[in-house]
Amino acid sequence: MAEKTLFEKICAKEIPANIVHEDGLCVAFRDISPQAPVHILIVPRKPIPRVGLATETDQEVLGHLLLVAGKIARSENIADTGFRVVINNGPDGGEAVPHLHVHLLGGRKLDWPPG
Repeated sequence: MAEKTLFEKICAKEIPANIVHEDGLCVAFRDISPQAPVHILIVPRKPIPRVGLATETDQEVLGHLLLVAGKIARSENIADTGFRVVINNGPDGGEAVPHLHVHLLGGRKLDWPPG
């Protein structure tokens, strides 16, 4: 059996995190190295390595992650002013943990293009 990813351990509550949302499909928690005043990671409980490796069977969870991002944006009071949703894929895309996750960023003006 492969070793659990950091995010699997957080979902299993083996590693503490500042959780802001959890349900049967995902867990959302504050990033420990925030890049904006609001920086929350939304992680599926199912360990999908990256969005580029998701399959048709992952459609429900992929859509759910985006709906949860919107819900959290409203609860964090950034929905009206704007926010960014980012999914990194692979080393050149900025992926640091091989477990699909959505970054929800807001609370300040976010420049474009990103770094």
